[in-house]
Amino acid sequence: MREEAKPAVRPGTRGTADPVKGLLHRHRTLCERAVDPLEIAAGLEAHGITDRTAARFRHRDVFSLAEELYARVPYGGEAAEGAAGEACAPESARPAHRTGTRRPAGWTVLTLLPGAVASLTLAGLEHSTGQGHLAVGLAGSLALTGTLAACLRRGPLRAEGRTVPAAGLWVHWLLAYLVCGDGLLDALVTGGPDGPWPATTTPLTALACAVAPAAWCAHLFSVRSRRRLAESHGLADFTAGARPLLLALVALYAGAVTALAMAADLVFDEDGAPAATVAVGTLFLLARLLTVHGFPHAAATGLAAASAVEVLACVSVLAGRLPGCDLLAVPVTHAVQTWGPASVPALACGAAAFGLLVHAAVALSRASAHT
Repeated sequence: MREEAKPAVRPGTRGTADPVKGLLHRHRTLCERAVDPLEIAAGLEAHGITDRTAARFRHRDVFSLAEELYARVPYGGEAAEGAAGEACAPESARPAHRTGTRRPAGWTVLTLLPGAVASLTLAGLEHSTGQGHLAVGLAGSLALTGTLAACLRRGPLRAEGRTVPAAGLWVHWLLAYLVCGDGLLDALVTGGPDGPWPATTTPLTALACAVAPAAWCAHLFSVRSRRRLAESHGLADFTAGARPLLLALVALYAGAVTALAMAADLVFDEDGAPAATVAVGTLFLLARLLTVHGFPHAAATGLAAASAVEVLACVSVLAGRLPGCDLLAVPVTHAVQTWGPASVPALACGAAAFGLLVHAAVALSRASAHT
């Protein structure tokens, strides 16, 4: 137990009063279900109790207060109103926290499968024609969907049913636009489309390969944050360590996606616009981190915003063909002619990713996001 602060005694109250007893009564369910003091500290923070508030309960910070609550609550559901002030179970009788103790070997191998499937599928498409080409594409799509779904059900990318149903729609749209959107937008700007527009598959391959670094970044963030939570001496101390960790891992992942995108373009001899691939990948990582840690609506909002910008870009070019509406197409046409069609997904997803990063820097630096 850390050194406790001197209690502030109000006039007309007894100095021997126990202020923690009432707090324990109000948060008994939280305290009884917690498997260690850190969960209690995170729960108290989620209820608005700060280090300053903890001083009113004769403690220096929320962590010290949580340790006393953890020691006082009767273990095993044998709570009684008169036993709130007693420590009923020794520390050795408590269950050990399981976070961060799973061996990563299983999900590590699993996260490598999407990249392998996508690479083999792309290679098969380049060496097949006719019905064989269609069969390879269909089989590869089904296999890739299955491996991606398995990665999201296990390991550090698992969201445990917290996802927003509409988020899946936005993800599929962003992936479809990354593959086909540049060709469509370029055709719209030049007066078409007059026929099928070209598709670029290397960005999808790069993102499939990036599932592995995404899972490792999510794993490292969870483990290091939990360790930081155990070592911190207050909520501000934890925030000061968690925020740089998040920024460093996002930068590490963006670098990994950049390398994978450039490697895919080099191996398969395509121009996949690495900037757009990195923007989409970073947006997906931040959205998944927020979802995993309990903020799915913010993640869905970021994905929806990026999708809306891409849709509006295509619609504005079409609307510019109407009489008197030429100005509507000017911004997108200028961007495409200056930086290329890949600038639209790069700007849309990059802006959405930046917004999610700002939100994540606040939300994921709270102790309550890691229990």
